[in-house]
Amino acid sequence: MFHLSRFTFGALCLIGIGLQPVSPVAEQSSPVPRVAVGSKIAFASSRDGNWEIYVMDADGRHQTRLTRREPQDRFPLWSPDQSKIAFGSQVGGVQWELWVMDADGTNARRLCSRIVAKGFRQWSPDGTRIVLAATTDGNIEIFSVQVDNGRLTRLTNSAGDDRDPSWSPDGTRITFSSKRDGNSEIYVMRADGSAVRRLTNNAADDGSPVWSPDGSVIAFVSGRDDSRDIYLVRPDGGRLDRVTVGGRVTNDMPHWSPDGSRLAVQTARDGNYDIELVRIAGHERLPLAATPAFDGQYSWSPDGARLAFISARDGFEAVFVTDADGKRPQRLTASMSLNPAWSP
Repeated sequence: MFHLSRFTFGALCLIGIGLQPVSPVAEQSSPVPRVAVGSKIAFASSRDGNWEIYVMDADGRHQTRLTRREPQDRFPLWSPDQSKIAFGSQVGGVQWELWVMDADGTNARRLCSRIVAKGFRQWSPDGTRIVLAATTDGNIEIFSVQVDNGRLTRLTNSAGDDRDPSWSPDGTRITFSSKRDGNSEIYVMRADGSAVRRLTNNAADDGSPVWSPDGSVIAFVSGRDDSRDIYLVRPDGGRLDRVTVGGRVTNDMPHWSPDGSRLAVQTARDGNYDIELVRIAGHERLPLAATPAFDGQYSWSPDGARLAFISARDGFEAVFVTDADGKRPQRLTASMSLNPAWSP
């Protein structure tokens, strides 16, 4: 039986394995206007010559720059109570660090380094921790970081890459993908890294798992049957359901609608990327954003009525919002923008 060792690291212990976790370091930056947090969209933009984090109202008004740093800042992620935004910051054009700031851009501080830049990371439901993938010991492992003090806990320790962590809605378990047994499969573990259980067993790669809002199933992407499709598996490993056939779904993380009835996914056909919605009941598929240009990087509104996404349909990548039926798309930004994240 596989035994998972668990390690809790403070700042001094982690230096030895090359992860370079750090105590929170305050950012020295010029003041930014305070932002009232409501229904807002955070995003990254290079409009001022460098990638920085911005926030705007859901209708595109009051676009406000939150970070003012030499490194590029991207991948904003709201805390559950909307009081903070975590984001990735690139140091020296190579290494990425995880930072967190108040939702108005103040009190920015570094939490840890060597994060997987485009890897999935997620706040715990109670807003005290962030689970993420980071490079250490020559491969990728899963860690959680305590937001208030930057304390890191290593949750996985295997010879194969462990990535794509997702919290259960009650915060007690984490699902993830791992190559520890040769190819990528879906696993689940307790939030402290113990009681690891393998949920899938297939020659094709299974990845990008994400828990449903009610915690009853885990959606993931699989390359079995010569097509990349969406499947559902129960957290105990029982009842595997196929949701799409011939979906050509990418490895990007599927996003559940707040009510758990639909999944937003990215598809790739003939070199073009589009967004589809998949209805769990009946497996109906609806094109949400399908243009000859890139469409991707989606985020649900908290009521599930709309989605924010990125599209290059106007000649550059910009933030759009659309109704959940794909109708009435509206561009919100007038310059290069990426990584939209709707506040909870």
